[in-house]
Order: sequence, then C-alpha cells, then structure tokens
Amino acid sequence: MRRLLVPVVLVVFMSLTGCVWIDSYFLPPPEDTAQELYEAGVEALKEKDYGDAQDYFSKLKDRFPFSPFALKGELALGDAYYLDEEYLLALESYKEFEALHPSNDNIPYVLYQIANANISMFKSIDRRQENIKESLEYLYRLAETYPKSQYAEQAKHLIVKSRRILAEHEVYMADFFWRTEQYGPAWHRYQYVVENFSDIADLRDYAIKRAEYSYFEYQKTLSEEERQRIQGSWLRWIKKWL
Repeated sequence: MRRLLVPVVLVVFMSLTGCVWIDSYFLPPPEDTAQELYEAGVEALKEKDYGDAQDYFSKLKDRFPFSPFALKGELALGDAYYLDEEYLLALESYKEFEALHPSNDNIPYVLYQIANANISMFKSIDRRQENIKESLEYLYRLAETYPKSQYAEQAKHLIVKSRRILAEHEVYMADFFWRTEQYGPAWHRYQYVVENFSDIADLRDYAIKRAEYSYFEYQKTLSEEERQRIQGSWLRWIKKWL
C-alpha cells in the first residue's frame, strides 16, 4: 500500500507545482494595491523618474478611482507632468482636480500651479499672451479667495511678473505700429499701456512719451475737423499723466 501511495503523492505534487508554474507564466501578475501604486509614484518623483511617476499615478487613477490614495495621486499626476515640463498635460490634470474637488484643501496650491504652468509656457513678447492672461486670472482668484493661504503671498510676485510680460507685449506692438508709420494704432496702443499698466513705471513713462510723438504724427494725417475733435480729449489725457 505504501509503495502505491508514493507514486500517487508524487504525481499529485508534480501536477500542483506544474499548475502553479503554468499560472505564473500565462496569467497576468496580481495588480498592485492603491497604496503601492501611490508610494511607487512618490518614490519615482523623488528619483526624478517623471515618466514612471506619471505611469504609476495614471494606473492608480484608473484602477482605484474611489481609493483615498486616488485623490492624492490625481494631484501628484499634475506635479509629475509639471516637473517633466509637460505643461499642457499639467494644466489639464490640475484643472480636472479643481473641477472634481472644488472644496479640497489643496485648491490654493492647484490655482498657484495652474498659473505657474501657464507662465512656464511663455516664449517671447512678440507672441499672443493668452497663457499669461490665464495665469493672471488664476492668480487673482487665489489672492482674493484664499488671502491667508501660503500661496497667496507667492502669487503677488507672479502677478507682477505676468503684468510686466503683458505690458512689454503691448509696448512691442505699439513700437511695431510706430516703425511701420501706423501712427493712429501706435498712439492708441501706447495710451492703453499708460492707462492699464501705470504701476510699471519705466514702461508707463516710455509709453507716455511715445504716445505724444505718435499723436503729433497721427494728427498730420487728419482733416482739420478731425484734428479739432480729438485735440481736446488728447490734451486732457496728456495733462493727467504728465
């Protein structure tokens, strides 16, 4: 009897170990837990492996949407894109986080990062500045809605930076009109700089002088009736700023 049991046991054992080997080879490995994915993503961020971090946080978001770690992962995914200089993807992630969790304690940080991502996309003053305008929208919201946040004070510096970029863009456009002898548009553009960026002293003073030069060149192209019509308002404007 014992001689019969030994072969049977061996056969059963081999069949079991064979099944385990087959399963491990052909079946997909068990999924990581939400916590494991989050911790792996955080570690990847520390190591500056931003692509791996994005992969971990994306998997966490897709596989465990209702886990407490998923919320942390959503925010961290935006950071992973931002640090990887994938600013459009970072904007998308941060804005999605704000839309899904508008009352979350991290919203001040999210608003700040949206502004940062927009500013980071700045190329040069001769281009359209839609990203800079959007950055200001979020910075003003941050400063007004969360004035006691640690990011509200930092937002003030970015507001100054963003406003200067916009002012320099307007001066660039006004100078372009001046160089191409389009004195009317140049005059109006310089006036816009003076009226909307008076806090930027050097550009304001430059625009005042150029507005005056542009006006005198522009009025040479007008009829006497048109010249009389605009002269009064122009004199009142120049006295206000000089």
